[in-house]
Amino acid sequence: MLHQTKGITLKVTNYSESSVVAQIYTQAFGLQSYLINGARKPKAKISVNMLQPFHLLELVVYNKENNNLQRIKEAQHIPVLKQIPLDIVKSSIALFLNEVLYKVLRHQSPDKQLFDFLENAIIWLDETEEGLANYHLIFLLKLSHYLGFKPSLSNLPYFDLLEGRFVSILPAHVYTLQEPYSSYLRELVNCSFSNCNNVKLKREDRSYLLQKLVDYYRLHTENFGELNSLYILEEIFN
Repeated sequence: MLHQTKGITLKVTNYSESSVVAQIYTQAFGLQSYLINGARKPKAKISVNMLQPFHLLELVVYNKENNNLQRIKEAQHIPVLKQIPLDIVKSSIALFLNEVLYKVLRHQSPDKQLFDFLENAIIWLDETEEGLANYHLIFLLKLSHYLGFKPSLSNLPYFDLLEGRFVSILPAHVYTLQEPYSSYLRELVNCSFSNCNNVKLKREDRSYLLQKLVDYYRLHTENFGELNSLYILEEIFN
């Protein structure tokens, strides 16, 4: 049966001499694996170049319950991203966030609100001309809301990463943010993408917060593992 859905490409793996398997987070079905025959051929109807990570797609797909591999009938970029593929900063941010998404969305059920957030965040990144130094931090914090572990806010001085909340007494473990980083986190949680530059951070403070947010995701996501693209992002902002 044919269905129309939006999707975000997360990963593409070669399947045979000319075919690929694309893992796409769809609005209608959550994360799906699609076998695309001939995608690596020069005149492919759905080419591997259409399946760039972090890109948005309009899809017409076949969906059979309990199938590990589904099929795509039609695919097109809507909208066509103009800056992310060409801008080194934006493409590095996209590479990092795409790797995070692949790890956290592996077992995620369909969620229209989550998909809408991701779609709007990708379009904003592509279109904005503003500074992007805090964008990935805001993205991770906002994404955590849809994944069920958004930080619980208060004015207490310590943030316990294990508990996901601010506390009054320093926890007896290393997964903790102290001042000034707990205040930075509180400010970032309250930011939108459009005012993300309102939080002024030194390069080393931003890097430290990113490492702690990655730890936060690792603590709250089963089999999260390591992020291969993290060092690329840190090099870009250094």
